[in-house]
Amino acid sequence: MSKNLLKRRQPVLLGAAAAAIATGVAAYAYARRKAYPALPTVAHVDLHKYAGLWYEVARLPTRFEKGCQHVTAEYKLRPDGKVSVRNTCHKEGLNGPVETATAVARAMDATNARLKVQFFWPFEGDYWILDLDHSDYQYALVGEPERKNLWILSRKPHLERNLRDMLVAKGRELGFPVDDLIYTPQPIDGKP
Repeated sequence: MSKNLLKRRQPVLLGAAAAAIATGVAAYAYARRKAYPALPTVAHVDLHKYAGLWYEVARLPTRFEKGCQHVTAEYKLRPDGKVSVRNTCHKEGLNGPVETATAVARAMDATNARLKVQFFWPFEGDYWILDLDHSDYQYALVGEPERKNLWILSRKPHLERNLRDMLVAKGRELGFPVDDLIYTPQPIDGKP
């Protein structure tokens, strides 16, 4: 009789163990996020103006961009209000083999400054616009609350040094490890 009782309780025990693990993982993620001060974003982003091609000027190291040069991101507003994302990387050289990744982003609130990006289901990542050239959307500073990812983006392959330095200083002020930034090689204007 104890074997039958154990067999009937086994799914319950496995479910309880899975729930305990999931709760622990969620608590750990929450605690890690709370370890950082709140991350302010810009007050509003016009997604129509933000759409288009951006060049990566600098980034914090990420495994998915290892060896990438001539990195671009292209955003297109969809009829449903979401944003199509197409990231392009040239591996190991400005004219190296091209790798692309596509995703869909959705705004988390009416400011459009905090987005969730999904490259593959069910995982989403934070894409928070921390600074932006509001006059004509020529540069942006993008990061996420845990301060692991940071990007400086520009509409041109190269950003003026004073603007780049201003965005690096802003990243430092917000608690990002900007000393680890990788400055992305990009082609010279008008040349491949």
